[in-house]
Amino acid sequence: MIAHIRGRLIHKSPDSVIVDINGVGYEVLIPLSTFYKLPEMNETVSLKVHTNMREDSIQLFGFLTQDEKDAFQLLISVSGVGPRLARNILSGIAVPDLVAAIGTSDKGRLSLIPGIGGKSAERLIVELKDKVKRLPASGTKKTEEAPKDSLSADVVSALDNLGYKNVQSEEAVKKARANMSQGHAFEDLFKESLKFLSKK
Repeated sequence: MIAHIRGRLIHKSPDSVIVDINGVGYEVLIPLSTFYKLPEMNETVSLKVHTNMREDSIQLFGFLTQDEKDAFQLLISVSGVGPRLARNILSGIAVPDLVAAIGTSDKGRLSLIPGIGGKSAERLIVELKDKVKRLPASGTKKTEEAPKDSLSADVVSALDNLGYKNVQSEEAVKKARANMSQGHAFEDLFKESLKFLSKK
């Protein structure tokens, strides 16, 4: 089982990266929480990895922090939650907020995450309320700013990957940018865009 990868970042997108290790490129699927904290291209990146074995393939899911990996592994322990859905959950809510929502049985907050309905939210609460206590409940550090020329496109792509329609994503990002000052980071624009989408 691959549990950790360290190498040169040669490709990154909101849902995956390719890490070059001695001339071999490893594709690693990532949540948005990892994407907007990645280093610049061709710099060294170190990822905590969960290896998902399937009959026809091996998938690697990567995280910059152990907290994200721990949360991911707790999520996939829930019946009906596979690796891709777990990744989407971490893309839609930060680990501390996830801990708080499950710990307080906030079904409404969990239901706002794309791909999570009322029944799924209830299942997360029932199966993880005690287990989630081992995860951190404090905030995370502010992330680096994404490249300005592709910021909106990255956020739109990320929202599309969460299941929103492209038209909705573009409209939300446009409104969010108009509502924010210049110089904001990917995380800030993404969260502001989600606020507009959640009002629909």
